[in-house]
Amino acid sequence: MGLVPCGLSCRDTLRLEAGMPLYGNELTTDTTPFDAGLGRVVKFDKPGDFVGRQALEAASREADTVSPRTLVGLVAEGRRVPRAGYAVVAADGSRIGQVTSGAPSPTLGKPIAMAYVDPEYAKPGTEGVSVDIRGTREPYEVVALPFYRRER
Repeated sequence: MGLVPCGLSCRDTLRLEAGMPLYGNELTTDTTPFDAGLGRVVKFDKPGDFVGRQALEAASREADTVSPRTLVGLVAEGRRVPRAGYAVVAADGSRIGQVTSGAPSPTLGKPIAMAYVDPEYAKPGTEGVSVDIRGTREPYEVVALPFYRRER
């Protein structure tokens, strides 16, 4: 069957490489599916009502006009791994976001992270983005999620 034992750290790395949000990291009670790039899974056209429908409809409309933050992928230029809570910083030193998950990527051979950033810094290839890792600004490349997609 090809099954091998693995721990939670391995599972978390696979989740991160696949760009899948995790509750408690990328998903919280303050996060809408639209913030996390999951708007496609919210179906307003299904018949019937559900708890929170009005709030989600309002969040959907707001996401179409102005999103306060955007979930992005970050790939390190160096070897230092960012952890949840580390600041994402622009070239001018201003804080533009926060890392939600980070780990070394065995598939890419580099540290990777997911972070919420201000929308103007969310475009893949945005230059001048770094992560403050214990007082040192480490350069990171903004990339589209997922980091890895297996071939079918």
